[in-house]
Amino acid sequence: MGTGRPRGGEAPFVPRTGTKGAAGPQTGNILPPLSLVPIEIYMGTNGKILNDKWSDRVWVDYEQVKHLGIDDVVCSELFTVGQHQWRIDCYPRGPVGYSKDDMENYVSIYLRHMSDSGRVRATFIALIKDRDDKPSEIRVKTYLHEFTIMGAPDYLDEWGWNRFVARKDLEETYVIDGHVTFVCTIMVTRDTTPVTVPPSDIKNHLGSLLDQAYGTDVSFTVHGETFPVNRAILAARSPVFKAELFGSMAEATMASITLHDITPSIFKRMLRFIYTDEFPTTEDNPSNEVLFDLLAAADRYALDRLKLMCAKKLWDNVSMDTVTDIQACADMYNCLELKDKCIDFIAKEKKNKEVSFFKNDSKKPTTSSG
Repeated sequence: MGTGRPRGGEAPFVPRTGTKGAAGPQTGNILPPLSLVPIEIYMGTNGKILNDKWSDRVWVDYEQVKHLGIDDVVCSELFTVGQHQWRIDCYPRGPVGYSKDDMENYVSIYLRHMSDSGRVRATFIALIKDRDDKPSEIRVKTYLHEFTIMGAPDYLDEWGWNRFVARKDLEETYVIDGHVTFVCTIMVTRDTTPVTVPPSDIKNHLGSLLDQAYGTDVSFTVHGETFPVNRAILAARSPVFKAELFGSMAEATMASITLHDITPSIFKRMLRFIYTDEFPTTEDNPSNEVLFDLLAAADRYALDRLKLMCAKKLWDNVSMDTVTDIQACADMYNCLELKDKCIDFIAKEKKNKEVSFFKNDSKKPTTSSG
Protein backbone atom coordinates (compact mmCIF):
# COMPACT_ATOMS: atom_id res chain seq x y z
CA MET A 1 0.00 0.00 0.00
CA GLY A 2 1.20 3.50 -0.73
CA THR A 3 2.52 5.47 2.19
CA GLY A 4 1.85 8.95 0.92
CA ARG A 5 -0.52 10.81 -1.37
CA PRO A 6 0.53 12.69 -4.49
CA ARG A 7 0.55 16.43 -4.20
CA GLY A 8 -0.59 18.20 -7.32
CA GLY A 9 -0.05 16.88 -10.81
CA GLU A 10 3.50 15.65 -10.24
CA ALA A 11 3.69 12.89 -7.68
CA PRO A 12 6.59 12.81 -5.24
CA PHE A 13 8.97 9.89 -5.07
CA VAL A 14 7.22 7.73 -2.49
CA PRO A 15 7.67 4.38 -0.73
CA ARG A 16 5.54 1.35 -1.31
CA THR A 17 4.79 -1.12 1.46
CA GLY A 18 3.56 -4.68 1.32
CA THR A 19 5.02 -8.06 2.09
CA LYS A 20 8.66 -8.16 3.03
CA GLY A 21 9.57 -11.14 0.89
CA ALA A 22 10.49 -11.46 -2.72
CA ALA A 23 7.05 -12.45 -3.86
CA GLY A 24 5.86 -8.89 -4.43
CA PRO A 25 3.24 -6.63 -2.85
CA GLN A 26 0.72 -8.03 -0.45
CA THR A 27 -2.23 -7.22 -2.72
CA GLY A 28 -2.63 -7.31 -6.48
CA ASN A 29 -1.51 -9.87 -9.02
CA ILE A 30 2.04 -10.66 -10.12
CA LEU A 31 2.09 -10.88 -13.89
CA PRO A 32 4.79 -12.19 -16.24
CA PRO A 33 8.08 -10.29 -16.09
CA LEU A 34 8.73 -7.26 -18.22
CA SER A 35 10.98 -7.67 -21.22
CA LEU A 36 14.45 -6.42 -20.37
CA VAL A 37 17.02 -5.57 -23.02
CA PRO A 38 20.44 -4.78 -21.45
CA ILE A 39 21.96 -1.53 -22.65
CA GLU A 40 25.05 -1.25 -20.48
CA ILE A 41 26.63 -2.51 -17.32
CA TYR A 42 29.23 -0.12 -15.97
CA MET A 43 31.47 -0.34 -12.94
CA GLY A 44 34.08 2.27 -12.15
CA THR A 45 36.14 3.65 -9.33
CA ASN A 46 36.33 7.33 -8.56
CA GLY A 47 38.68 7.93 -5.67
CA LYS A 48 37.25 6.08 -2.70
CA ILE A 49 33.74 5.98 -4.14
CA LEU A 50 32.69 2.90 -6.10
CA ASN A 51 29.75 3.49 -8.42
CA ASP A 52 27.94 0.50 -9.87
CA LYS A 53 25.61 1.39 -12.71
CA TRP A 54 22.96 -0.65 -14.47
CA SER A 55 20.64 0.44 -17.27
CA ASP A 56 17.93 -1.55 -18.96
CA ARG A 57 15.40 -0.82 -21.62
CA VAL A 58 12.08 -2.01 -20.24
CA TRP A 59 9.53 -3.00 -22.90
CA VAL A 60 5.95 -3.13 -21.66
CA ASP A 61 3.32 -4.85 -23.79
CA TYR A 62 0.80 -2.14 -23.16
CA GLU A 63 -1.99 -3.82 -25.10
CA GLN A 64 -1.69 -6.79 -22.75
CA VAL A 65 -1.59 -4.87 -19.48
CA LYS A 66 -3.68 -1.74 -20.03
CA HIS A 67 -6.87 -3.46 -18.83
CA LEU A 68 -5.37 -4.62 -15.53
CA GLY A 69 -6.81 -3.41 -12.25
CA ILE A 70 -5.40 -1.13 -9.59
CA ASP A 71 -2.45 -2.73 -7.76
CA ASP A 72 -1.87 -5.34 -10.45
CA VAL A 73 1.84 -5.31 -11.11
CA VAL A 74 4.21 -6.47 -13.81
CA CYS A 75 7.75 -6.92 -12.62
CA SER A 76 11.20 -7.38 -14.03
CA GLU A 77 13.46 -10.31 -13.33
CA LEU A 78 15.96 -9.89 -10.50
CA PHE A 79 19.19 -8.13 -11.42
CA THR A 80 22.30 -7.27 -9.44
CA VAL A 81 23.88 -3.85 -9.03
CA GLY A 82 26.57 -3.12 -6.47
CA GLN A 83 26.29 -6.63 -5.00
CA HIS A 84 22.62 -5.99 -4.21
CA GLN A 85 19.59 -7.52 -5.90
CA TRP A 86 16.85 -5.33 -7.33
CA ARG A 87 13.61 -5.52 -9.24
CA ILE A 88 11.54 -2.98 -11.16
CA ASP A 89 7.78 -3.04 -10.64
CA CYS A 90 5.31 -1.35 -12.95
CA TYR A 91 1.65 -0.73 -12.02
CA PRO A 92 -0.31 0.06 -15.21
CA ARG A 93 -3.18 1.47 -13.13
CA GLY A 94 -1.26 2.48 -10.01
CA PRO A 95 -1.01 0.88 -6.56
CA VAL A 96 -3.65 0.72 -3.87
CA GLY A 97 -3.79 3.37 -1.18
CA TYR A 98 -5.02 6.18 -3.40
CA SER A 99 -8.49 7.11 -4.64
CA LYS A 100 -9.54 4.93 -7.55
CA ASP A 101 -10.68 7.88 -9.66
CA ASP A 102 -7.22 9.36 -9.32
CA MET A 103 -4.77 6.48 -9.48
CA GLU A 104 -6.34 4.40 -12.22
CA ASN A 105 -5.43 7.21 -14.60
CA TYR A 106 -1.69 6.89 -13.94
CA VAL A 107 1.09 4.41 -14.54
CA SER A 108 3.36 3.89 -11.52
CA ILE A 109 6.93 2.62 -11.51
CA TYR A 110 8.99 1.52 -8.52
CA LEU A 111 12.42 0.16 -7.67
CA ARG A 112 12.41 -2.68 -5.15
CA HIS A 113 15.44 -3.62 -3.02
CA MET A 114 15.53 -7.41 -2.77
CA SER A 115 18.67 -8.02 -0.66
CA ASP A 116 19.31 -8.55 3.02
CA SER A 117 23.04 -7.81 2.74
CA GLY A 118 22.91 -4.32 4.24
CA ARG A 119 21.77 -0.79 3.65
CA VAL A 120 22.63 0.82 0.35
CA ARG A 121 22.32 4.23 -1.27
CA ALA A 122 21.02 4.10 -4.80
CA THR A 123 20.01 6.60 -7.44
CA PHE A 124 16.99 5.53 -9.48
CA ILE A 125 16.50 7.21 -12.87
CA ALA A 126 13.50 6.43 -15.05
CA LEU A 127 12.45 7.85 -18.42
CA ILE A 128 10.21 7.05 -21.38
CA LYS A 129 11.22 6.69 -25.00
CA ASP A 130 9.09 8.66 -27.44
CA ARG A 131 7.96 7.47 -30.85
CA ASP A 132 11.25 8.62 -32.38
CA ASP A 133 13.07 6.28 -29.98
CA LYS A 134 14.46 9.27 -28.12
CA PRO A 135 14.27 9.94 -24.36
CA SER A 136 11.39 12.23 -23.51
CA GLU A 137 12.81 15.34 -21.85
CA ILE A 138 9.63 15.88 -19.84
CA ARG A 139 9.39 12.27 -18.65
CA VAL A 140 12.71 11.88 -16.83
CA LYS A 141 12.63 11.37 -13.06
CA THR A 142 15.53 10.90 -10.66
CA TYR A 143 15.75 10.18 -6.96
CA LEU A 144 18.45 9.20 -4.46
CA HIS A 145 17.39 6.99 -1.58
CA GLU A 146 19.00 4.89 1.14
CA PHE A 147 17.40 1.47 1.01
CA THR A 148 17.20 -0.61 4.18
CA ILE A 149 17.77 -4.33 4.63
CA MET A 150 14.92 -6.51 3.42
CA GLY A 151 13.04 -7.71 6.50
CA ALA A 152 14.33 -4.94 8.78
CA PRO A 153 11.79 -3.12 11.02
CA ASP A 154 12.06 0.04 8.92
CA TYR A 155 12.02 -1.85 5.63
CA LEU A 156 9.83 -0.47 2.84
CA ASP A 157 9.35 -2.75 -0.12
CA GLU A 158 9.66 -0.25 -2.94
CA TRP A 159 10.41 3.35 -3.73
CA GLY A 160 9.13 5.03 -6.85
CA TRP A 161 6.65 7.36 -8.47
CA ASN A 162 2.94 6.63 -8.12
CA ARG A 163 2.12 9.14 -10.88
CA PHE A 164 4.99 8.52 -13.23
CA VAL A 165 2.92 9.28 -16.33
CA ALA A 166 -0.76 9.78 -17.04
CA ARG A 167 -2.27 6.91 -19.02
CA LYS A 168 -3.82 9.37 -21.47
CA ASP A 169 -0.43 10.95 -22.23
CA LEU A 170 1.16 7.52 -22.46
CA GLU A 171 -1.35 6.25 -25.00
CA GLU A 172 -1.29 9.43 -27.10
CA THR A 173 2.47 10.00 -27.19
CA TYR A 174 4.54 7.00 -26.18
CA VAL A 175 2.81 3.76 -27.20
CA ILE A 176 4.35 2.28 -30.37
CA ASP A 177 2.86 -0.85 -31.92
CA GLY A 178 1.16 -1.67 -28.64
CA HIS A 179 4.37 -1.29 -26.61
CA VAL A 180 5.87 1.43 -24.45
CA THR A 181 9.57 1.62 -23.64
CA PHE A 182 10.92 2.74 -20.27
CA VAL A 183 14.64 3.13 -19.62
CA CYS A 184 15.62 2.59 -16.00
CA THR A 185 19.04 3.26 -14.53
CA ILE A 186 20.19 2.30 -11.04
CA MET A 187 23.46 3.63 -9.66
CA VAL A 188 24.69 2.28 -6.34
CA THR A 189 27.11 4.44 -4.39
CA ARG A 190 29.27 2.81 -1.76
CA ASP A 191 31.70 4.81 0.31
CA THR A 192 34.52 2.52 1.39
CA THR A 193 35.60 4.83 4.20
CA PRO A 194 33.24 6.14 6.87
CA VAL A 195 32.91 9.82 7.60
CA THR A 196 35.52 10.64 10.22
CA VAL A 197 34.27 12.76 13.08
CA PRO A 198 37.08 14.45 15.02
CA PRO A 199 37.00 14.29 18.81
CA SER A 200 35.26 17.11 20.58
CA ASP A 201 37.44 20.13 21.29
CA ILE A 202 34.85 22.08 23.26
CA LYS A 203 37.09 21.84 26.32
CA ASN A 204 39.75 23.82 24.46
CA HIS A 205 37.28 26.50 23.43
CA LEU A 206 35.79 26.88 26.89
CA GLY A 207 39.23 26.70 28.47
CA SER A 208 40.30 29.65 26.33
CA LEU A 209 37.31 31.62 27.64
CA LEU A 210 38.69 31.12 31.13
CA ASP A 211 42.28 31.90 30.18
CA GLN A 212 41.39 35.04 28.21
CA ALA A 213 38.61 36.18 30.55
CA TYR A 214 36.42 36.62 27.47
CA GLY A 215 32.85 37.81 28.10
CA THR A 216 33.17 37.58 31.88
CA ASP A 217 30.43 39.18 33.96
CA VAL A 218 31.40 38.45 37.55
CA SER A 219 34.64 37.96 39.49
CA PHE A 220 35.69 36.07 42.59
CA THR A 221 38.33 37.36 44.97
CA VAL A 222 40.20 34.69 46.91
CA HIS A 223 42.79 35.92 49.42
CA GLY A 224 43.61 38.94 47.28
CA GLU A 225 43.66 37.11 43.93
CA THR A 226 40.89 37.93 41.44
CA PHE A 227 39.29 35.41 39.06
CA PRO A 228 36.97 36.83 36.36
CA VAL A 229 34.45 34.21 35.20
CA ASN A 230 31.24 33.68 33.23
CA ARG A 231 28.13 33.37 35.38
CA ALA A 232 26.28 31.15 32.92
CA ILE A 233 29.07 28.56 32.70
CA LEU A 234 29.44 28.28 36.47
CA ALA A 235 25.67 28.03 36.89
CA ALA A 236 25.40 25.36 34.19
CA ARG A 237 28.04 23.21 35.87
CA SER A 238 27.20 23.67 39.55
CA PRO A 239 23.75 23.88 41.18
CA VAL A 240 25.35 25.74 44.07
CA PHE A 241 26.76 28.44 41.80
CA LYS A 242 23.41 28.55 39.99
CA ALA A 243 21.60 29.33 43.24
CA GLU A 244 24.19 31.93 44.23
CA LEU A 245 24.50 33.70 40.88
CA PHE A 246 20.93 33.50 39.55
CA GLY A 247 18.80 32.94 42.65
CA SER A 248 17.57 35.18 45.43
CA MET A 249 20.89 35.30 47.28
CA ALA A 250 22.79 38.56 47.60
CA GLU A 251 25.59 37.27 45.35
CA ALA A 252 23.21 37.32 42.38
CA THR A 253 23.53 41.11 42.12
CA MET A 254 27.22 41.42 43.02
CA ALA A 255 29.88 42.19 40.44
CA SER A 256 32.58 40.78 42.74
CA ILE A 257 32.28 38.00 45.29
CA THR A 258 34.84 37.32 48.02
CA LEU A 259 35.58 33.78 49.21
CA HIS A 260 37.40 33.03 52.45
CA ASP A 261 37.39 29.26 52.97
CA ILE A 262 39.29 28.16 49.87
CA THR A 263 42.80 28.84 48.61
CA PRO A 264 43.53 30.54 45.27
CA SER A 265 45.30 27.41 44.03
CA ILE A 266 42.34 25.12 44.74
CA PHE A 267 39.81 27.63 43.37
CA LYS A 268 41.83 27.93 40.17
CA ARG A 269 41.92 24.14 39.78
CA MET A 270 38.18 23.93 40.38
CA LEU A 271 37.50 26.58 37.72
CA ARG A 272 39.63 24.65 35.25
CA PHE A 273 37.47 21.57 35.81
CA ILE A 274 34.26 23.59 35.48
CA TYR A 275 35.32 24.97 32.10
CA THR A 276 36.99 21.87 30.62
CA ASP A 277 35.55 18.85 32.50
CA GLU A 278 39.10 17.52 32.91
CA PHE A 279 41.04 16.82 36.08
CA PRO A 280 42.57 20.20 36.88
CA THR A 281 46.26 19.62 37.46
CA THR A 282 49.48 19.48 35.51
CA GLU A 283 51.02 17.16 38.08
CA ASP A 284 51.13 13.43 37.45
CA ASN A 285 50.67 12.69 41.14
CA PRO A 286 49.24 15.61 43.12
CA SER A 287 49.76 15.37 46.86
CA ASN A 288 47.05 13.97 49.08
CA GLU A 289 46.72 17.40 50.72
CA VAL A 290 45.83 18.95 47.35
CA LEU A 291 43.37 16.14 46.64
CA PHE A 292 41.76 16.52 50.08
CA ASP A 293 41.21 20.25 49.52
CA LEU A 294 39.98 19.78 45.95
CA LEU A 295 37.57 17.05 47.03
CA ALA A 296 36.24 19.37 49.75
CA ALA A 297 35.68 22.14 47.18
CA ALA A 298 33.96 19.71 44.82
CA ASP A 299 31.66 18.62 47.64
CA ARG A 300 30.81 22.21 48.57
CA TYR A 301 29.84 23.16 45.00
CA ALA A 302 28.20 19.81 44.14
CA LEU A 303 30.71 18.91 41.43
CA ASP A 304 30.15 15.17 41.68
CA ARG A 305 32.41 14.18 38.78
CA LEU A 306 35.34 16.14 40.18
CA LYS A 307 34.68 14.63 43.58
CA LEU A 308 34.95 11.10 42.18
CA MET A 309 38.07 12.03 40.21
CA CYS A 310 39.74 13.07 43.46
CA ALA A 311 38.52 9.91 45.19
CA LYS A 312 39.98 7.74 42.43
CA LYS A 313 43.40 9.39 42.64
CA LEU A 314 43.42 9.02 46.42
CA TRP A 315 42.51 5.35 46.13
CA ASP A 316 45.10 4.68 43.44
CA ASN A 317 47.86 5.62 45.91
CA VAL A 318 46.37 4.24 49.12
CA SER A 319 48.67 2.61 51.66
CA MET A 320 48.60 1.76 55.33
CA ASP A 321 50.30 5.10 55.98
CA THR A 322 47.59 7.11 54.20
CA VAL A 323 44.41 5.05 54.47
CA THR A 324 43.31 6.52 57.80
CA ASP A 325 43.49 10.12 56.55
CA ILE A 326 41.79 9.16 53.27
CA GLN A 327 38.98 7.43 55.16
CA ALA A 328 38.50 10.47 57.39
CA CYS A 329 38.28 12.75 54.34
CA ALA A 330 35.81 10.42 52.64
CA ASP A 331 33.69 10.30 55.77
CA MET A 332 33.72 14.09 56.24
CA TYR A 333 32.66 14.87 52.67
CA ASN A 334 30.22 11.99 52.23
CA CYS A 335 32.23 10.05 49.65
CA LEU A 336 30.75 6.67 50.55
CA GLU A 337 32.43 4.55 47.88
CA LEU A 338 35.90 5.72 48.90
CA LYS A 339 35.06 5.28 52.58
CA ASP A 340 33.91 1.68 52.04
CA LYS A 341 37.06 0.88 50.07
CA CYS A 342 39.21 2.23 52.89
CA ILE A 343 37.38 0.14 55.47
CA ASP A 344 37.83 -2.99 53.34
CA PHE A 345 41.49 -2.14 52.80
CA ILE A 346 42.13 -1.82 56.54
CA ALA A 347 40.29 -5.08 57.26
CA LYS A 348 42.28 -6.98 54.62
CA GLU A 349 45.59 -5.59 55.85
CA LYS A 350 44.69 -6.54 59.41
CA LYS A 351 43.80 -10.06 58.31
CA ASN A 352 47.04 -10.38 56.34
CA LYS A 353 49.03 -9.36 59.39
CA GLU A 354 47.22 -11.93 61.52
CA VAL A 355 47.90 -14.67 58.97
CA SER A 356 51.53 -13.63 58.77
CA PHE A 357 51.81 -13.63 62.57
CA PHE A 358 50.45 -17.16 62.90
CA LYS A 359 52.71 -18.41 60.09
CA ASN A 360 55.77 -16.95 61.77
CA ASP A 361 54.68 -18.26 65.16
CA SER A 362 54.32 -21.79 63.81
CA LYS A 363 57.92 -21.73 62.59
CA LYS A 364 59.35 -21.09 66.07
CA PRO A 365 61.37 -24.10 67.41
CA THR A 366 59.77 -26.05 70.23
CA THR A 367 61.70 -27.35 73.26
CA SER A 368 61.04 -30.71 74.84
CA SER A 369 61.00 -31.07 78.61
CA GLY A 370 62.44 -33.87 80.67
